[in-house]
Amino acid sequence: MATQKNNPLHGVNLEQIVTELEAHYGWEYMGHQINIRCFTHDPSVKSSLKFLRRTPWARAKVERLYLDMLQKNPSKRPL
Repeated sequence: MATQKNNPLHGVNLEQIVTELEAHYGWEYMGHQINIRCFTHDPSVKSSLKFLRRTPWARAKVERLYLDMLQKNPSKRPL
């Protein structure tokens, strides 16, 4: 646990990341930032999770967007 104390992604699952990003930015902005169909065409958390779990490069971009959101909004940090 001590090795992960500075990792903001530790203890946060992909569903939480996608849900928080959607609540904060919305699907339209997310689709503009990361041009993938699961954000631009009939978006949902379920379809996004299915795609992101199978696509490492897209997941990395979503995690980067989440980290950027946390950096810009310290109050959004998980406990």
